[in-house]
Amino acid sequence: MSDGHDSIAGYLTADHEQLGELLRRARSGPSLDQDAYADFRRRLLRHIAIEEKILLPSAARIRGERLAIAARLRADHGALAALLVPSPTHAIIDAIHTILAAHNAIEESPDGVYAECERLAGAEAVALLAKLRAAPEVPVSPHNDGPLVMPAARRALTRAGYDPRLLGIGG
Repeated sequence: MSDGHDSIAGYLTADHEQLGELLRRARSGPSLDQDAYADFRRRLLRHIAIEEKILLPSAARIRGERLAIAARLRADHGALAALLVPSPTHAIIDAIHTILAAHNAIEESPDGVYAECERLAGAEAVALLAKLRAAPEVPVSPHNDGPLVMPAARRALTRAGYDPRLLGIGG
């Protein structure tokens, strides 16, 4: 019996759901749940690495060129990674949530990136899924709240097409 995680789309979408739950837990009370956020951060960085180092390069190799949407996904990944550098705040978590809502829709829709990668992989899909599952954890550095961090995060958000002020990350 299938648990729905026996496809590329199923596996990565389930990961999105688990990440969403961790982010909700991190933000659920008046104070942030630091343990839930730390788990979210670690797992999101692994998820981004899976897409950047395995999924998108595999699709480009099979297709003979990058997916048209790859640049948008990479910009979102850069913005998300930049927001994971400073210590979490409610505003940062809300901004991450907003970006993920738009980003995940691009990947998960029936004609989205995951379905396209699955289609392109064809007979290689089982082997590609095994690579995704076997991807290692990503080393996670401590938070950095230095004076250059938030300006860099705002620039990453702007490059990805988000207005930092509308996301509560003004400056």
